[in-house]
Amino acid sequence: MYELNGFTKFSAQDAVRAANEFDTPLYVYDEEMIYRRCRECLEMPNPYGLIVRYAMKANSNRTILKLISNAGLHIDASSLGEVTRANLAGIPLENIRLTTQEVPQGANREKLEQFMLSGLNYNVCSMRQLHLTADFAVANGLELGIRVHPGVGTGESATRNTGDEYACFGVHRSDLSEAVRYAGEKGLKFKHIHEHIGSGGDPEKWRQNIDIQLAIVEEYFPDAGLVCFGGGLKEARMPDEDKADVNKLGLYAKERLEQYYEKTGVKLKMEIEPGTYIVANAGYAVTRVMDKKRTARADFIVIDGGMEINSRPLLYGSIHPIYIVSADGRLLSSEFKHSDVLDAADAVGAANGDYRAVAVGKCCESGDCQTLDAEGRAVQRLMAEPEIEDIAVIGGVGAYCSSMAPFNYNSHVQAPELLFAASGKFELIRKRQTLEQMLENEI
Repeated sequence: MYELNGFTKFSAQDAVRAANEFDTPLYVYDEEMIYRRCRECLEMPNPYGLIVRYAMKANSNRTILKLISNAGLHIDASSLGEVTRANLAGIPLENIRLTTQEVPQGANREKLEQFMLSGLNYNVCSMRQLHLTADFAVANGLELGIRVHPGVGTGESATRNTGDEYACFGVHRSDLSEAVRYAGEKGLKFKHIHEHIGSGGDPEKWRQNIDIQLAIVEEYFPDAGLVCFGGGLKEARMPDEDKADVNKLGLYAKERLEQYYEKTGVKLKMEIEPGTYIVANAGYAVTRVMDKKRTARADFIVIDGGMEINSRPLLYGSIHPIYIVSADGRLLSSEFKHSDVLDAADAVGAANGDYRAVAVGKCCESGDCQTLDAEGRAVQRLMAEPEIEDIAVIGGVGAYCSSMAPFNYNSHVQAPELLFAASGKFELIRKRQTLEQMLENEI
C-alpha cells in the first residue's frame, strides 16, 4: 500500500480507484479520520463538563454532519441556512447554536423565532441583535448567549483573525456594560458567554484568551454557567507544521476554570467549536494532470481541479500537500517521507530533487494556482515529474474547500464528494453538478 501520509489509510491506489470510478476532479473524505478527531476533542480535559460543537461552515455535507453528530458533537452554525441544513440532516435544534452576523427580518425573523421556540440556542453578536431579540426571549422564557469581541485575536492569516480591532464579530468589550444594563432592564441574564479569536492561529494566543475571557465573565457575567473558548485549533497540513495539542490546551483550561471556581464559587461548563481540526486532514482533492507547460522561469503542471475546488491558497496563501501518483497507482512523490510509507524508489521527485513545478488549475485566472506563497506569488514545488493522465492529489482539503469554493467560475460544475468508509469502500455523498443544474435559476 502506498499511503499518502501518516494521517489516514487513503492510499495512492485508492486515489486512482476513485478517479477511474467517479472521474476527476473530486473530493474524498476519510471516515475513520473524522471519527478519530471527534474522539480526540471529546476527550479534552475539563473540570465541570464539556460540549464540543462542530463548526459546520468548515464542511456542511449532510453525510459529514451526520457522522460528526453520531460521534457525539453538537453543531455551531453561522447562518439560518446552516441551522436549516443541520436540522434537515437529523440534528435536533437543541444541539445547534447559532452565532451569526445576520440580522434576520420578515420571513427570516419568523423562521429564527420558530427555531428558538423549538430549542435552537442563539447568541447575540451585536447590540442591534440584542435589541431585536430581547423582548421575544423574555416573553417566551428563553435564554440568550452573547458573543464577546475581546479586542485581540490570532489566525493563520490576517483575514482569519476574528478577534482583533479590525474584525467585527461579537459585541465589543466597550459595549458590554450597555449590553448588560439593557438585558437587565428586560429581565435577561446571559448564561452562555462566547468568544472566538481566529482560525489556525498561535496556540499560545488561544491559552491567553482563556484568561482574557474568564476576566470578562467575572466582571460582566457573574450568572454565566457556560463559557465557549471558540474554535480555531491549529491543524498541521504540511509536515513542517505543528498542530495544536488539544490535551495540553484542555489541561490549561481545566486549571483556569478550577481557579475561577475557587475564586467565585461558580463551576463553568466548557465549550469548544472546532471545524478545521475535525475534518481538514480527512479530505483530499483527486485531480488529473491534463497538461505540462514551461516558461523561461518555471515548469507548470496543469491539473483539472484548481481554485474552483480549493481556493485557500488564493484567499489565504495556505500551503497544501501535493502527492503525485502514477496512473497505475504508484506514489511517485509526497511531502511526507515517513519510512513506513515511502522508500527512495517510490519518492523519485522528493528524494532526488530533479523536478520542481507550479501546480495550476484550468480556470482563466492568474490566481488559479495551488502553489502560491503568502504574498500570492506562484512558486515551484518539489515533486516527481508526472506524465499526462497521472494523478495529483491535494491534501488537507476537508475544511473550507468544498464549502467555500467558487465552483461555477468559468462555468465549471461543482465537483462530487465521496466518503472513504472504514470498510475501504467509496460512498458517493454528493453527485457531480450538471450544467443544467447550474443554469436552472436563470430566467
